[in-house]
Amino acid sequence: MIELSRLNTATMAAISIAVGLVVFAIKLLAWGVTGSVALYSDALESTVNIGAAMAAFIAIRWSRQPDDDDHPYGHHKAEYLSAVLEAALILIAALMIFREAFSALVDPHPIDAPWLGLAINLSAGVINGVWAMILIGHGRRERSPALLADGRHIMADVVTSAGVAVGLALAVLTGWTIFDPILAAVVAVHVLRSGWQLMGESVSGLMDAAPPEEELVRIRKAITENSGDALEAHDLRTRNAGRRTFVDFHLVVPGHMSVADAHVICDRIEAAIRREMGESVISIHVEPQHKAKHDNVVTI
Repeated sequence: MIELSRLNTATMAAISIAVGLVVFAIKLLAWGVTGSVALYSDALESTVNIGAAMAAFIAIRWSRQPDDDDHPYGHHKAEYLSAVLEAALILIAALMIFREAFSALVDPHPIDAPWLGLAINLSAGVINGVWAMILIGHGRRERSPALLADGRHIMADVVTSAGVAVGLALAVLTGWTIFDPILAAVVAVHVLRSGWQLMGESVSGLMDAAPPEEELVRIRKAITENSGDALEAHDLRTRNAGRRTFVDFHLVVPGHMSVADAHVICDRIEAAIRREMGESVISIHVEPQHKAKHDNVVTI
C-alpha cells in the first residue's frame, strides 16, 4: 500500500481531484433521492472543491519549476494564486447557495426519502473529513499553501455536510420543511466566511507579509545559537513564498576578524536556519563593529 505521506504535493493534488469527483457524485445522488435544496447546496459546493483541486494541481506543478532568468526567486508564489482563486470560487459558491435557499423559501416543497439521502450524504462527509485531515497534514509538512487551502476548504465542506444533516433531520422530524432552505442559507454564511478568511491569508502571502511569530522565534534562535564570535545581528527580515523561506539580516563582527572566519560563521548560521525552516534563501550582510548602526538588534 502506498504511504500518502511519501507522495509529493502534485500527486496529492491530483488525488484530491479524484476524491472531489467521487464525493460530488455521492452528494448528487443524495440530492436526486431527496430533492432537498440543502443537499443540493452541499453538492454545489463540491463542484468548487473539484475546480479548486484542479487549480491547486496546476499551481503546484508550476511552482515546482526551477528558478530561471525571468524568475530568479522561483515560482513558489503560484500556489498563493491558486489559493486566491479557490477563495474566489468559494465566495461564488456561497452566493449560488443563497440563491437556491431563497428560491426554496419562496416556493417550499416536500422532501423525499430523507433518511436514505442523509445516509448517502454523510458517507460523502466521512470521505471528505478523512481526506481533508490528510491534505492539511501534508500541506503543513511540505509548506504548501495550495494544499493547505484545499484541505481547509474541504474541511469547511465537512462542517457544511454536518449542518445540512442536522437541518434535514429537523425538517423531517418536525414536519417544517422551511428548515431545509434555512439551513442552506446558514451553510452559505459558513462558506462565505471560510472563503473570505482564505482570501485574506492568500493575499497576505502575495504581499510578502511577515511569517507567524513562532517562525521568527525559531529563526532568531538559530542565529543566536550559531553566531560564534559575531557581536550582533540586526535588521532581520523574512517572508515565505510557498515552501521557500527568504531571510536576510546584517551580522556585526569584530573589525579585525578575517573574511574567512566571518564566512565560517555565516555558513554555520545558514545551515542552522535551513535545518529549522527547510528550503531557504538566506542573505547575510557582514559588517565591522565600527560600521554597525545597532537598530532592530537580534540578541546574541
